[in-house]
Formats: sequence, structure tokens, C-alpha cells
Amino acid sequence: MALEIKINREICMGSGNCSFWAPDVFDLDDDGVAIVTSIDGSPEEKVILAAQGCPTQAISIIRDGEVIVQGAPS
Repeated sequence: MALEIKINREICMGSGNCSFWAPDVFDLDDDGVAIVTSIDGSPEEKVILAAQGCPTQAISIIRDGEVIVQGAPS
């Protein structure tokens, strides 16, 4: 099962919740915006929790074409 992670950089506020839940998948770049560092760095459950815990709903998770977590539209 392949996960696809999309981050809406326009609405990410850099809270760091994602990197708290899945520190080996998410980090903040020099602008304080979330980025994916390794899609396979943490268990899928942690990645889903990270997306669900995003205060601005900036993260979408798709598994094999099925939306698991729907982030806010761009």
C-alpha cells in the first residue's frame, strides 16, 4: 500500500503537530512550513494521526487512490 501525502503550503501555519506525531515523515522547512522528509519514516497510523491533528487541515493522505484524510482545498 502506497501512501501519497499532500501538504497545502498556503494554509500550513507551521504548528509542528505533524512532526510531533510522525517525526520521521514530517519536518518544517526554513520558512516554517511542513514538508515530507520520508514517506515511509513512520507507521501509516502515525502519518494519519499527524494529518488528522493538523489545526489548519493542510495535509491530505491518499492510499492507493482512496482519500484517507481530506485536507482543506487549495
